[in-house]
Amino acid sequence: MPDHSGNRKITTYRNYSWLNIGTILFGAIFLYMLISLVVYLTASHVTSYEVTAGSISGNYRYTALAVKNEEIIQADYSGYVTWYAREGARAGSGMTVLTIDEYESSPADTASAGAVLSDVDFKDIRTSASSFSLHFSDSTFQDVYDFKADLESYLLQLSTTQDDPTGSLRTSMNAPSSGFVVYKTDGMEGLTDADINSGLFNRNNYESVNLRLNNKVKAGDDIYKLISGEDWTLYFPITSALATQLHDRETIRFRFLKDDTTFSAAFSVLENDGEYFGKISLRNSLVRYVTDRYLEIELLMDRRTGLKIPASAIAERYFYKIPAEYVIENSDSKKEITLLRERFLSDGSSSADYITATVYDSSSDGYLVSTGLFSPGDYVRMTDTSKKHQIVEDDLVTIQGVYNINRGYAIFRQVTVIDENEEFCIVEPNNPYGLAAHDYIALDADTVDADDIV
Repeated sequence: MPDHSGNRKITTYRNYSWLNIGTILFGAIFLYMLISLVVYLTASHVTSYEVTAGSISGNYRYTALAVKNEEIIQADYSGYVTWYAREGARAGSGMTVLTIDEYESSPADTASAGAVLSDVDFKDIRTSASSFSLHFSDSTFQDVYDFKADLESYLLQLSTTQDDPTGSLRTSMNAPSSGFVVYKTDGMEGLTDADINSGLFNRNNYESVNLRLNNKVKAGDDIYKLISGEDWTLYFPITSALATQLHDRETIRFRFLKDDTTFSAAFSVLENDGEYFGKISLRNSLVRYVTDRYLEIELLMDRRTGLKIPASAIAERYFYKIPAEYVIENSDSKKEITLLRERFLSDGSSSADYITATVYDSSSDGYLVSTGLFSPGDYVRMTDTSKKHQIVEDDLVTIQGVYNINRGYAIFRQVTVIDENEEFCIVEPNNPYGLAAHDYIALDADTVDADDIV
């Protein structure tokens, strides 16, 4: 019988049953996803914008500085002031604007003692209160005091047409001429064209003094402002490009955003120390805006239509301009041409080859192609002749364009701007080297370069 009791060597093999084709595929996919995630998180992202047809909405909106024929009136006497004329109301020559009394009294008590309000008076007061409530803002709480003072002045005006039962004797200050009464000063009275500068439009630095906050004055103190005539001027800052566009314009249509009223008035461009300003000269409607120093306006100009793109999408690039006689045109596509390029090697020999070049713009005298196709000193030869053109720095041309990303990578496309504002541009449509409606472009040209994968 065989002897089974002897020593036997047993070899143990590891079980690799978990290592199969499914595990390998899953691991490869997981690794790919992990690498893609890292690349996505660390790469700069390009935001796309869909090109649409249209025009720039909103036209041109500006904060305009209103300059009027303003005269500051000083107090003739010292004492306590009672204002009879409402702010913004027209005062006829010789009309009582205010009174100055040696002793203090309550304007409201004086008004109520002498005035009997009719239904029409109550209606006017309710209308004024409703208008004030509608336009009130916490940021302009000072208007509450102005409204209170206007209401007191209205009551005082009524009392002057009736017997004054108080028998109070006051020194009246009458308007020296006809004009609108304003109770604020700001140091901008008497501005001329030569005084206009960009600093005047910084609202953060603007300060005004409400003269009605002090009911006691001294002789010689500023006490109110009289705005005479109907001639007044609006100034607003503009860019040099817009100044050139509007240089020959003599009139302009615009709209006040305050009340949505449209006007047409004389216009001119003013230049002071390299800064440009629009100047609108008006001869009516001062009563609507007599208390306003700053007014929001919108220029209503004829706008051109085309393809609308963000201003941030526009970039500039250099291209070589190849003379037209050295180009072999492609009958199937205007966007490509063929060139016979000649290069000289380091050993002095030359080599010539035909290359296909993408056209970025063209004219009767030449075609723009990428600078990457040539090095300075290379030649473009005319076929079947010995004539050739050397590529030099003077052949460089700068054009504006955007990066088209329809195909997943950035392609520079030339654009011609025909209208613009601070945010958007309108470019010419139907450009064979440009854009079409519904193309996708890079929103910010600084985040992408030609041929980048996006």
